[in-house]
Amino acid sequence: MKANIPVVAILLLLAAACQNADATNAAMVTGGDPDRGRDELRQKGCGSCHTIPGVPGATALVGPPLEHMASRGYVAGSLPNTPENMTKWIQHPQEVKPHNAMPDVGITEADAKDMTAYLYMLR
Repeated sequence: MKANIPVVAILLLLAAACQNADATNAAMVTGGDPDRGRDELRQKGCGSCHTIPGVPGATALVGPPLEHMASRGYVAGSLPNTPENMTKWIQHPQEVKPHNAMPDVGITEADAKDMTAYLYMLR
């Protein structure tokens, strides 16, 4: 059993390194901070409509689940999935797609970039 402990430790370190690389890459691509983004998604109540992996309490099914957002081709079903488009959608969903179910809640550009950075970690 003791021989497996180093293997488990190495696997945990590799997983942490991959997570750090994902966060660094997401921050570079979006100009946001993924850690702050996760906090903003929770504080703004996004989990009352969406399931968002890694965000405590975000298990709702009113809107689409947000897992794998970085791998999706489109945001809101019609915008190419770019950091700029995702940030715009988060900030102004009614401007992008009038009469959709997602409300404009007054999210700042900085907060939207942080939220986008977190969502861009979800592959």
